Amino acid sequence: MEKAERNLVEPLGEVHFNKPKLELSKGFIKFQLRVETFFLKKGYLLLLIGFLLGRALILSKLMPFSLPFFAAVYFIRRDKAPLALIGLIAGAATISISNAVSTFGITFIFLFVFRVAKKWLHNELRALPFFVFFTLLGGKLLEDFILTKTLTIYDGMMAGVEASLGFILTLIFIQSIPLLSISKRRQSLKTEEIVCLIIMLASVMTGTIGWSLYDLSIEHVMSRYLVLLFAFVAGATVGSTVGVVTGLIFSLANVSSFYHMSLLAFAGLLGGLLKEGRKIGVAAGLLIATLLIGMYGEENSHLLKTVLETAAAIFLFILTPQALLTKIAKHIPGTPEYAAEQQQYMRKMRDVTAQRVAQFSNVFQALSKSFSSYDDPSEGQKGEEGRELDYFLSNVTGKTCQNCFKKDHCWTRNFDTTYDYMKEIMNELDHFGETSPRLSRDWEKHCTRSKKVRETIQQELTFFHANQKLKKQVQESRKLVADQLRGVSEVMGDFAKEIQRERENHHKQEEQILEALQDFGIHIEQVEIYSLEQRNVDIDMTIPYCRGHGECEKLIAPMLSDILGETIVVKSEECSTYPNGFCHVTFRSAKAFTVETGVAHAAKGGGFLSGDSYSTMELGCGKFAIAISDGMGNGERAHIESKETLQLLQKILQSGIEEKVAIKSVNSILSLRTTDEIFSTLDLAMIDLQNAGAEFLKIGSSPSFIRRGNKVFKVEASNLPMGILQEFEVDVVSEQLKAGDVLIMMSDGIFEGAKHVENFDLWMKRKISELKTDDPQDVADLIMEEVIRSRSGYIEDDMTVVVARIKHNTPKWTSIPVQNFRKKAN
Repeated sequence: MEKAERNLVEPLGEVHFNKPKLELSKGFIKFQLRVETFFLKKGYLLLLIGFLLGRALILSKLMPFSLPFFAAVYFIRRDKAPLALIGLIAGAATISISNAVSTFGITFIFLFVFRVAKKWLHNELRALPFFVFFTLLGGKLLEDFILTKTLTIYDGMMAGVEASLGFILTLIFIQSIPLLSISKRRQSLKTEEIVCLIIMLASVMTGTIGWSLYDLSIEHVMSRYLVLLFAFVAGATVGSTVGVVTGLIFSLANVSSFYHMSLLAFAGLLGGLLKEGRKIGVAAGLLIATLLIGMYGEENSHLLKTVLETAAAIFLFILTPQALLTKIAKHIPGTPEYAAEQQQYMRKMRDVTAQRVAQFSNVFQALSKSFSSYDDPSEGQKGEEGRELDYFLSNVTGKTCQNCFKKDHCWTRNFDTTYDYMKEIMNELDHFGETSPRLSRDWEKHCTRSKKVRETIQQELTFFHANQKLKKQVQESRKLVADQLRGVSEVMGDFAKEIQRERENHHKQEEQILEALQDFGIHIEQVEIYSLEQRNVDIDMTIPYCRGHGECEKLIAPMLSDILGETIVVKSEECSTYPNGFCHVTFRSAKAFTVETGVAHAAKGGGFLSGDSYSTMELGCGKFAIAISDGMGNGERAHIESKETLQLLQKILQSGIEEKVAIKSVNSILSLRTTDEIFSTLDLAMIDLQNAGAEFLKIGSSPSFIRRGNKVFKVEASNLPMGILQEFEVDVVSEQLKAGDVLIMMSDGIFEGAKHVENFDLWMKRKISELKTDDPQDVADLIMEEVIRSRSGYIEDDMTVVVARIKHNTPKWTSIPVQNFRKKAN
């Protein structure tokens, strides 16, 4: 009831408040864009950072931040370098005029030396830190000499320390400054970039040392706010890292606040651990760390002040908009926001890829339609035949009637009569090879050159028939290309749909499976579910080293079978090579049927190379293919021909193209590849492993036989061998197989190999029915032996027999009832 009331109330609220909220959101976005434009695009953020870095000190004396910052800005955003220089000089002037003059002088020396030496540099980026180092070293020594007129070892050491810090800070600022722009860059930040950004932010905050508001230290408030920010966004690891780095830099700037590093590090760790409590949890972590470190440290007399500074940092943190926190989190690896951003990016890339594949599929579909637009037997074809007849008669009249004195009489005054006579002559010569006496008499009366016209028509008929045959071949080739292009289009279309299928989130199922297995006493390190679709389950697991006891096959797969309600088997297993490692296992749905095969083959005369080739392959679409190819003749050439036929067929079938199109494609290749009269037969059986349905495609091959109990069935089809015709229709014979059926496929050397046999069908059926075994290999060997024995041990032709037995897929281990075990345990 409450839900229904809420559903009724919410639309009313949208009517009254949606417009002001929308205007407020637009106003906030405009304000945000203006702020980004002012600080980031126009570069005034660099002015502010330069001001703070210009007044930042290390050990209360050294100023190593100014020149590295200016050098990095000059190298990365040269147009904004003047703003950065103004900020640095202004910040240094807040300490003393001499510091401002020193900052300007060292910057001027750097610009002069860098511009002069630039033409000899091959890699400015690598050389930049060294220029900063030597400029700071020389500049500080020169400054000390001007002020004191002498140089001591202490001056040299301090100048070396400042120059070394400048060298390191230059490398840090080069990686940090690009992160302050809004240019299009990659979304993720490397760990080094995150640390460099933290160091830069901490260095900037050292410029606030000495500032206070209502007796609260600005640097303490801002540093704790920074730790809160990163602990909330990235967790304990990054939070504690920020605390350590920030506290260390503050300690170098002011040695008296060394305890502050412990406070910030502890606050980052606690805040990150308590981030599940959202902002309140992270704030509680900082407050607890402040109380513990404040009471334990030497600053316990100023505990109230420290707590107030923490409260100010917490107040700023609570006021921070969630949009800013989410935007920062998107750039830090390991955060949910980053994962969502990456997933969105991958989804976009997937959609783009699928769209491109679909476009290619449409292109192939369009090409297929353009090739298949040949003329069908209809009124259009009748018109085409009329035009061809007109062209034919035009060629005849051009050679006979063009120079005849009766041309006007025949074709102007009696056009229809002459046309009909010539058409009738053409038809009779085409069908009977000569004209009837009646037509000859009538034509001689009508035409003065009747004999020459008949001879010309006879000659032109030869060219006419050749042209018709060529046109038919072109149409057949166009149809074959259209079928091939349509097959490729369908495969690419299916592939595009497969790409667009997202991997479903199976977190709940993964937890259930993990819990069920662990309750049973099996330790599982990780479970990843890729698919729970019926008959298409795909699960990966990582388990500890099982010492070869077969836990996956004996325990885990049976339990998964009970949980998922279907038979699950181990598809692949990679065991660890050392005792403390992990095994990676893939579980898949078991097929409803399996196929056991046996093969027997022999070459003519007992040779090594047989003209027969065979192949048994399990295709990825849940089908099992058995193929036999018999090359024309014997020996090496026939062996190569049959072998290449099967290799082409296997590759095309594995691509997902339909069987008919695959066979036509192979036939086209064989017929166009060579002009030699080398042909191949093909006997293909496609067995569906889910329902045991079988499709037989026989191209010039011998019949196959199915043995079911005491009965034997013959499977045959009539087609010429492959490579003879460029276009032919593939006859598909479908049969429903059952568990226990034995399928026998053979080449003509086996089927027609028996001597003194008149009816090969009856002989083969009798021999198959007399067999006392169902083992595929034994059946193949016995059939081969019977044929060879009938020839008195001589092998007169290449012989190949492939036998397959259909079985129910019965797993080695039955399912283990998980629910019953849980009830007993409870």
